[in-house]
Amino acid sequence: MNTIELKKNIHRFVDQADERILRIINAIIEAEIQEGHPTIPQWFYEELDKRRERHQKGESKSSTWEEVKERILNR
Repeated sequence: MNTIELKKNIHRFVDQADERILRIINAIIEAEIQEGHPTIPQWFYEELDKRRERHQKGESKSSTWEEVKERILNR
């Protein structure tokens, strides 16, 4: 599920949520704000979606964890 689909699902859920659920969601948002977590911009998620799609189609080079470790250790 990509970012746009996630947002649509969340919007639909929030639109139908009762007060208890809305308070829970609000508490999560407030906790994130208080902890000072930066908001990740939308363009970042869109780029991740593009890269994931290219990877799944075999259009990008990828390596196993073992291959990555071997390259690093052989430097």
